[in-house]
Amino acid sequence: MDKLQALMQPLIAQFEGQPYLQAGVIVVGTFIAARMLAWALVWLFKAMTARTSTHLDDVIFDNLRTPLVYTLLMFGLSLASRLLPVNETFQGYLVGILQTIGVLVWMVFFYRVSRLLLTRSADDTQALPFIQPATLPLFRNVAFILITVIGLYVIFSLWGVDMTAWMASAGILGIAVGFAAKDTLANLFSGVFILADMPYKIGDYVVLDSGERGAVTHIGIRSTRLLTRDDVELTIPNSIMGNSKIVNQSGGPYEKFRIRIPVGVAYGSDVDHVRALLMSVARNNNDVCSLPAPRVRFRALGTSSLDFELLCWVDKPVMRGRVTDELLTAIYKLFNAEGVEIPYRKQDVYIKEMPPR
Repeated sequence: MDKLQALMQPLIAQFEGQPYLQAGVIVVGTFIAARMLAWALVWLFKAMTARTSTHLDDVIFDNLRTPLVYTLLMFGLSLASRLLPVNETFQGYLVGILQTIGVLVWMVFFYRVSRLLLTRSADDTQALPFIQPATLPLFRNVAFILITVIGLYVIFSLWGVDMTAWMASAGILGIAVGFAAKDTLANLFSGVFILADMPYKIGDYVVLDSGERGAVTHIGIRSTRLLTRDDVELTIPNSIMGNSKIVNQSGGPYEKFRIRIPVGVAYGSDVDHVRALLMSVARNNNDVCSLPAPRVRFRALGTSSLDFELLCWVDKPVMRGRVTDELLTAIYKLFNAEGVEIPYRKQDVYIKEMPPR
């Protein structure tokens, strides 16, 4: 302030003895200088960022013009208030009001910039994976609260208000709210971690510890929703999803899912013939993938059968039930036609002695 007054002293001296006119000259001069300086700074920043591929920095610097102009103008208004024939108390109130308005202007600027940055981060999931369209409202609210709290702290400090007692009260209140809403907070943080870690995404087929299996239809801040094969929607709190073992059947290098069809044939059957029949069933099904190729494995010499297993792949986990039905039907019909016996559990009862009559 003193340096600004010394800089403008030659202009002030031209209107010696006219404080209101001096104050008006300072306000007008400061306003013109502020507009010119702000324009020059924004032009310089735009020239520096013209080589970048994004337009986000250009939008930020466009919004920066207003707080820059007001900050410089605030110094001029504060200097002008010194020259007015008023008491120091009124000058202090006037400077405090000007500084408060300046803080509010910068708060609005940071509100806009935070919304722009968070929206851009939500659109570009590679930059910050935990900021997604589903979590965007949460981070916007957090940014709004942080900017508001910091702004209010600065405003109270400008007016000489001691914030120690207020901060202590806020800390106690925060602890009380944390205990009262611990489950809600656990779900909230788990939802953020799930969106950041991405163990599953919308459309994936997952199997939970409890046995439920379904497609993920929604990943929210509080809960995750699954649609089962019975078209029943399950809503599961994120705290449970975050602490459970989840099998993602759509995960891995691709979404293909392997089907296992156990088949038993009677002892004495031609092993090579059974293997060829099972392979023909898999190859004749249009839903079975050719890559990876289907295969047949001779698993065990069972107690009453030769145990084979047909292994084949389908494009999506949701096809498992239907393709399994088609393969079992085709295997049964083909074995009957080829005379391959499918053993079944049976017991022989021997009568050692007929009871006396």
